Amino acid sequence: MHLYKQTRLLVLVLLLANTCAQAQHLENKIDSLISRFFTDSNGPGAVFMLAQNGQPVYQKAIGKANLEWNIDLNTESVFQLGSMTKQFTAIAILQLEAQGKLRVSDTLSRYIPDYPNGHNITLHHLLTHTSGIRDFTKMNALRDIAQKEMTPEMLVNFFKNEPADFLPGEKFEYNNSGYILLGYIIELVSGESYENYIRSHIFEKAGMQHARYASDRHIVPQRAYGYHKKESGYVNKTVIHFSIPYASGALMATTGDLLKWQNALNNNTLLPAVYAKKAFTKQQLNNGETITYGYGWHLKDLNGVASREHGGSIFGFKSMGVYIPEMDIYVIGLSNCDCNSPTQLVRDIAALGLSVLGKGK
Repeated sequence: MHLYKQTRLLVLVLLLANTCAQAQHLENKIDSLISRFFTDSNGPGAVFMLAQNGQPVYQKAIGKANLEWNIDLNTESVFQLGSMTKQFTAIAILQLEAQGKLRVSDTLSRYIPDYPNGHNITLHHLLTHTSGIRDFTKMNALRDIAQKEMTPEMLVNFFKNEPADFLPGEKFEYNNSGYILLGYIIELVSGESYENYIRSHIFEKAGMQHARYASDRHIVPQRAYGYHKKESGYVNKTVIHFSIPYASGALMATTGDLLKWQNALNNNTLLPAVYAKKAFTKQQLNNGETITYGYGWHLKDLNGVASREHGGSIFGFKSMGVYIPEMDIYVIGLSNCDCNSPTQLVRDIAALGLSVLGKGK
């Protein structure tokens, strides 16, 4: 019995040593990847997180949160997410469907009766970027409203009479207008503003304490300031009123908030699994062709393993998230200069995590 206890203790010590060595090896590898990409520690930078089984395995902040005050980024820095916002909008729509307040098969005309061809466009088309509606961010007139405070209805009216690019369900073409419409529908159906709905029904339920609707006026503790890079050096980001990106790109969060978001999705905290599954199912076009997009997520694969991905880009910021369900690996990269896209780096970190952490599975 004494020998058994000694042997068991030795095995535990060896396992612990192996785990520590594995963690150190992974940290060194990720550090090496990041250092090759981010070479200016005195410029704006990024925060990265790799998590497995709902817990951080690696966290790193590099660069400055504010160049004028020479303040470093840290792992609690709050970034604008850009189009990662679309995940939250999609889940909010599915929450309302789970409550019986709408269906993704509903037509747009049910909520906006005078919308052109609205009787042929469904919420499903909006969610999957297959509506054919013109993307308002590609309109030259956008510069005329970029700094104006717009109600959702005003923003919808800005693009609704633009000619369609294609028939609903005919093709996939990434489209911000669709998610503006979805945000407006969330307000019409719930009776709450989009900002309040997301805060009370998602952020608070998931425990995302630092997540919020973006603002340049309100005090945001630990805010990462956004930058562009010009030939002369870095400059502060272009100003935009956040009523413009709205439900397609106006949210802010930390990497820790986004891990809580992923955990809430995994634990069915926000809505029943049968509805969440819709977001993570590849959809089809009218001709039966499968597209690699669900509701708010690109559904791809990483080294042959299924992944859920989405990035974001808004003045001064870029973001990227990759989740690998099979290994419960989640990687987030948030950058405060739109000169630094974390997209490939996050995918590389996820692939590295898959290689190293997957060995123990």
